[in-house]
Amino acid sequence: MEYLLVKWLHILASTLLFGTGIGSAFYMLFANLNRQPQVIAFVTRQVVIADWLFTATTIVFQPVSGFYLAYLAGFPLDSGWIKWSIVLYAVGLACWLPVTWLQIRMRDVSGHAAAHGTDMPPEYWRYFRAWVALGFPALFAFIGVFYLMVTKPL
Repeated sequence: MEYLLVKWLHILASTLLFGTGIGSAFYMLFANLNRQPQVIAFVTRQVVIADWLFTATTIVFQPVSGFYLAYLAGFPLDSGWIKWSIVLYAVGLACWLPVTWLQIRMRDVSGHAAAHGTDMPPEYWRYFRAWVALGFPALFAFIGVFYLMVTKPL
C-alpha cells in the first residue's frame, strides 16, 4: 500500500507541476499578446502566486518521491531511464529558476506600468522574450521525463 500511495502522490505532484506550467504559459502568452498593462499586470501577479504555491512545492517533492519510489521498487539508480530522467529534470529546473525570477520582474514592471497608465517598457519585453526562450526547453525536458517515467525504456 505504501508504494501505491507514494506513486499516486508522485503522479499527482507531476500533474500539478506540468499543469501549472502549461496553464501559466497559456495565460501569460495571451495576456502579453493583448499588450494591455492592466491585463498583463493581473495575469503575472496570478502566475507568480501559482508558481510559488504549486510549482515550487512540487519541484521539491518530485525528486524526493521519485527516489523513494525507485528505492521501494528496487530500481537501481544507475538505470538509464533514471539517469536520463535526472538529467532532463535538471534541465527543466535550470530553466525554471530564471523563469521564476523573470516572472517576478515582469510582475513588478507590469504593475508599475498599469499603476501609472503607461505602456510596457522595452525592459518588460526583454524579460518576456527570455521567458519564452526558457519555456521551450523546460517544456520538452518535462515531457521527456514523463515519457521516461511511463515507459522506463533503458
